[in-house]
Amino acid sequence: MQKKILLLVAVVVLILGGGWYIFSAGSTTKAPTPAQPSQQISIPSSQTVDYQAAFAIFTNGTFRKFSDPKYHNLSENVYIEADNPNIIKVKKTGIKWGDFFKTLPMKLTKECLTTGTGQLFCTGSQGSLKFYLNGKVEPDLLDIEIQNEDRALITFGSEDEQQINLQFEKVPHP
Repeated sequence: MQKKILLLVAVVVLILGGGWYIFSAGSTTKAPTPAQPSQQISIPSSQTVDYQAAFAIFTNGTFRKFSDPKYHNLSENVYIEADNPNIIKVKKTGIKWGDFFKTLPMKLTKECLTTGTGQLFCTGSQGSLKFYLNGKVEPDLLDIEIQNEDRALITFGSEDEQQINLQFEKVPHP
């Protein structure tokens, strides 16, 4: 009987010893770690660039000036400067015309222009808000990425084609 107890104790000790060995060996191995930042593939959403575009805004035939400092250097990615406030400096790819206008203290949608002084010009009985890009009608201008040397005209009123062509001539060449 003593031999059976001794044999049973030996088996239990072996089982416990084996379990302890397996457990302690497993805890000393390194657990998998997440990939280090240098190993992760990252595709930037935009790249650094340095180019220019231009714009002009007319309301009922009046050329809107952006000479007030409240319009200048409001973003590091897209902005206008005091020396030529109709020239847009673009520093990142992927910036749309709407993104640029959102940096300014005014509001511009497909239907309405709210100026920096609070004047409201909406398509309706008093006229229509129209968008032109590089001399062509572009109703989706605000959703288009600004390209190097683009020229945009935003005009509100009831001007005919000849008057709009004269307005477009006021858009500077970047």
